[in-house]
Amino acid sequence: MLSITRAIFLVIIAAVVIQRAIELRISQRNVSTLLAQGGRLHGSNLIGVVKALQISWFVGMIVEVWGLNRPFVPLLAVISLMMVIAGQSLRYLSMQALGQRWTLPIVTLPGASAIDTGIYRYLRHPNWLGVSLEIVALPLIHGAYLTAIGFSVANAILIVWRIRAEEKALSEDSNYAQLFKDHPHLIPKFRRIKLSAKNILS
Repeated sequence: MLSITRAIFLVIIAAVVIQRAIELRISQRNVSTLLAQGGRLHGSNLIGVVKALQISWFVGMIVEVWGLNRPFVPLLAVISLMMVIAGQSLRYLSMQALGQRWTLPIVTLPGASAIDTGIYRYLRHPNWLGVSLEIVALPLIHGAYLTAIGFSVANAILIVWRIRAEEKALSEDSNYAQLFKDHPHLIPKFRRIKLSAKNILS
């Protein structure tokens, strides 16, 4: 019999799957727009590997929760859900700041300035930080800690490659290197955030 907590867990997973599918379509549309504007496609950003990782991640957490009968721990679930929401927020803010320049493959507009507004004022790769939070936190909502650990390691290796490829492409075609030389990669500098808050209030 399907417990209430497992049913809710499945609903959350289904929502994330739908979200990923929508994001894929948005990315495909943005890639077409950028290429029509003279954009340059540098690489797939290992989209095939990413898809395989994501599908395995979804399957892995379901198998672990049901196959290993992982218990529902309310405190862990609440903390994990908050981390998922934080990850979702970072990814949404990234998409909002980049607009049509948000893509999954690496596409640049030669000569166009890199975007350093919105969430990009504080760190270089908010999208990848959001993904990392989701990878570790979503399985933990129902105690699937093996999935959380295993896929976090795999995701970290993948993200290192993707960040290097993205920064190389952006540095070739824009003022990215100069504009982001003092920006942290994944962990925001809280002093920078405090100073921004003071500027807004003053």
